[in-house]
Amino acid sequence: MRRDSLFYQLFAQLPQTLFDLLGRDTPQGYRFDSVELKQTAFRIDGVFVPPDPSGTVYFCEVQFQRDNTLYERLFAEIFLYLRLYRQTFSDWQAVVIYPHRQAEQVSFEPYDVLVKSDRLRRVYLNEIGSLEALPLNLALMQLMVMAEAEMPAAARLLAERTRTEAVPRPEVIIELITTIVLYKFTELSREEVLRMLGFTTEELKRTRFYQEVYAEAWEEGRQEGRQEGRQEGRQEGRQEGLQQGLEQGLQQGETLVVLRQLRRRFGDLPAGLEERIRQLSLHQIEALAEALLDFTTLEQVSAWLERST
Repeated sequence: MRRDSLFYQLFAQLPQTLFDLLGRDTPQGYRFDSVELKQTAFRIDGVFVPPDPSGTVYFCEVQFQRDNTLYERLFAEIFLYLRLYRQTFSDWQAVVIYPHRQAEQVSFEPYDVLVKSDRLRRVYLNEIGSLEALPLNLALMQLMVMAEAEMPAAARLLAERTRTEAVPRPEVIIELITTIVLYKFTELSREEVLRMLGFTTEELKRTRFYQEVYAEAWEEGRQEGRQEGRQEGRQEGRQEGLQQGLEQGLQQGETLVVLRQLRRRFGDLPAGLEERIRQLSLHQIEALAEALLDFTTLEQVSAWLERST
């Protein structure tokens, strides 16, 4: 599980998370960046850059496996950055995030003075508080390190908190919870994870996943439908034929979108079921497109068709 990339997604989407972790008020204007120091091929994955040169630059490292040369590498990268970008800040702070103390390297020499100074803050996720009491962005960090057996219940708890608490950008929290669970349960689709966590259709629609995937399928279907409609209209050779062809093409495009969504969720569809869907009117296929988000089995699709056709 690539937890470091999940942490950096969290920082990029919600940069105030670092300052919450440090117990500080979130300053305005910070941006999160990944900086490559090309002269030595060093890369600092987490840099919080201040909005003006009077601010503090923060370096962040996520470390889940013991590395007995971590501080050697980290301080080498930091001091090279300080040399190259000195004009962009007035002070600096480093933060290393561990799942627990046992993941930290054994010996700090010859960097023990820096490690034990105020320049470095070491955070152990199993010591920062309970999942229920933590702010949601910090609770997401704990979710990343949970055992597989504990994760679904914990993820559902955090999902419920997005509904009951006044949180900024709840769609970002939903997306991050889903991504974290997907990293752990690789056999599930993203939509299955969203359903497992109990997100509603409206919450689903606000996620970037839904908007990107559905928009892609919608546009593909519309383009195919329009093309078929134009061809049929040209063959008819009359204006009314063109109009009729375009309408039929739009219906076919909507049908393609629905069939694609059903296959993505349930796999291959029975021939009889697919044929019934292809026979739906434009109004019916639009209604099915709305309803399908609530279906969890093909039997529910069949039942909807029985009621609606």
